[in-house]
Amino acid sequence: MLGGANHAPWGCGAFCVLRFEDMNRDALGAPAPTADRKGLVTKDKSATEPSVSKAKNRRSDRYPVVVPVRVKWLEPSGAGVIEFAEAKEVNMHGGLLDMKGRPAINSVIELTNLSSTKTASAQVISLRASKMGEVLGMAVELLTPSETFWGVTFRLKVAIEDLLKLEKDMKDSRSGGMDPRVLREFRDAVDYVRKTAWALQELQERQAHQRDTATVRSLLTDERVRRATQLSKALASDLDSHDVTDGTAGAAELFRAIEGLNQRLAGLFKIQESR
Repeated sequence: MLGGANHAPWGCGAFCVLRFEDMNRDALGAPAPTADRKGLVTKDKSATEPSVSKAKNRRSDRYPVVVPVRVKWLEPSGAGVIEFAEAKEVNMHGGLLDMKGRPAINSVIELTNLSSTKTASAQVISLRASKMGEVLGMAVELLTPSETFWGVTFRLKVAIEDLLKLEKDMKDSRSGGMDPRVLREFRDAVDYVRKTAWALQELQERQAHQRDTATVRSLLTDERVRRATQLSKALASDLDSHDVTDGTAGAAELFRAIEGLNQRLAGLFKIQESR
């Protein structure tokens, strides 16, 4: 998934390691050291050969996704390193990185999600090993837990699991007493998300096959209009029942938004009438 041309302007392959001091040396025209420069950029055993240890108990389940990331860290010698890698299993607390470099255990690294350009600091926790002793990846923990750093695909994975759990609870007869209005809002929201997901999938498939996407974009717009109409009617009902008042949070902002929308719609229909 990681092509060097897409993410690494230096023309390297799926994994790319740079030393800042080497970049400076090249710029000055100084001779390179005689040490082996293949693979890792340091001979410090504490950085290149950390002991394989078991991961800490996870605070939440990890989800199998592939997220291209850029990893930056400092070696014990003070040299800065950049490597392009992939996160293969993630949760809001951290993830498992597939990479060649071996930052020191407990060291702090900087991660950049190459899809979203979001950055986060993380601590190296351990190397994950298989039963055969093979290193599967490097476990890292985000210093600040994040539900958004790993991207939308991760959030979709979490949402799928949450929805399946919620469905089970809703079917459980002991979970009675659900508010009918909230249940209706939930049903409408799920229906809206389902249609949006279908339209986006159709859009991606048409783009991949270089087919016309205008009709799909039109469907997305139609669905937004339908959803906005539903919400407007529901809010009107809430206003009649005094569930929404001038003290409701966001009510003033909603008024300004609807007022602006009303003006634009009025202008649109005036244009149509003039024709």
